[in-house]
Amino acid sequence: MTTTSTENTAGTQRTRLALYRQMVRMRGLEKRAYDLFVQGLVKGTSHLSLGQEAVAAGFGVAMRADDYTFATYRGHAHTLARGVPMTPILAELMGRANGLMAGKGGSMHLTSIPHGMMGSYAIVGAHLPIAAGAAWSAQYRGTQQVAVCFFGDGATNIGAFHEALNLAAVWSLPVVFVCENNVYMEYTRTSEITAVPRPAADRAAAYGLPPVVVDGNDADRVYEAASAALDRARAGEGPSLVEALTYRHGGHSRADPAKYRPAEEVAEWLARDPLPAYRARLLAGGAAETVLAAIEAESQAEVDLATAEAKAGPLPGLELVEQDVWADGGASWRN
Repeated sequence: MTTTSTENTAGTQRTRLALYRQMVRMRGLEKRAYDLFVQGLVKGTSHLSLGQEAVAAGFGVAMRADDYTFATYRGHAHTLARGVPMTPILAELMGRANGLMAGKGGSMHLTSIPHGMMGSYAIVGAHLPIAAGAAWSAQYRGTQQVAVCFFGDGATNIGAFHEALNLAAVWSLPVVFVCENNVYMEYTRTSEITAVPRPAADRAAAYGLPPVVVDGNDADRVYEAASAALDRARAGEGPSLVEALTYRHGGHSRADPAKYRPAEEVAEWLARDPLPAYRARLLAGGAAETVLAAIEAESQAEVDLATAEAKAGPLPGLELVEQDVWADGGASWRN
């Protein structure tokens, strides 16, 4: 069947609206997570990706439902991108029994195997070789699944980064490594302690991979890069290393006021906020204001409902402490 230009345009518009919907939902979820933290309802710390939504949305829309996602502790948006509902995410952040892991994981360990969300990892760089292992499993089983592994620029100076890239290249694994370069390694500017300007892309050649750098604040460019890398992996052409240039609006975590960042730098990046920029592009491309407003209203309603449902969840019982620790689910065998 021949695809007409009208069908192509309609397909592109559907994709763009899907990208916008995801970014709006991510922004709403993360803003609410911040509000709940300020209210003292989110225990411990949390790491938000406000400003980085285009990366999670671009890959989330491009991926297949059975693909694998591996994220860092800044993984709320990536979890949402895989189809996990908002309520268990917010409930998990608040340590409630109706949370994604019954309240035991918290903000930094969001995981949902049924959705292909294979974990958020608190140890920097630890998940890169695990993602390579998942890719090897898919390769061995011939499923054409792809493992997509997100990590920060700080992880590029970790040994596991180089080990995982080397093994993935040698075995031609179906894995896409995505560096979310947000300029800072926790509190230190990446360029101050890294030998190359592009911490991920400039090292790609060492493993026989093409350097791929994409504007991580442009959902269209991320989606295109994601689609190309995923197609390459499914075709048996091996791994890809994508460096997405972006910026977090806030500090490293909620305990970080981020005063080390120059005010003019912050202002410059805030002017490149991916959401208003993409909204303007959609309007210029013919999208109706009513359609975009409906997406925004629906997303806000979803956030409000999820907040109410999460708050209504009970606190977990003490028996949760021993769950998932012992082989049989409890410690009774010791007695």
